[in-house]
Amino acid sequence: MNLDLLKKAQERIPCVPVLVNLVSKRVKELNAHKGSYVKHDFNAEAIDIALQEVAEGKLIAEFEDDAGREETDKPVWTL
Repeated sequence: MNLDLLKKAQERIPCVPVLVNLVSKRVKELNAHKGSYVKHDFNAEAIDIALQEVAEGKLIAEFEDDAGREETDKPVWTL
């Protein structure tokens, strides 16, 4: 795991449990051969790709009780 990507992802999502759940969910999707939202090295591990997607703002987390959230074209994972 790339620690620089982890730090950048934590800047976007400072709540560790939320970040862990989001990345875990995304890693499962990547391992199921879902496409990536970022350019990455061919040999990159799924966790690094997921962290890079968070760090670059390509993934956001939404909670079921979020009211009035603006619509976005970014993928949203409901936690």
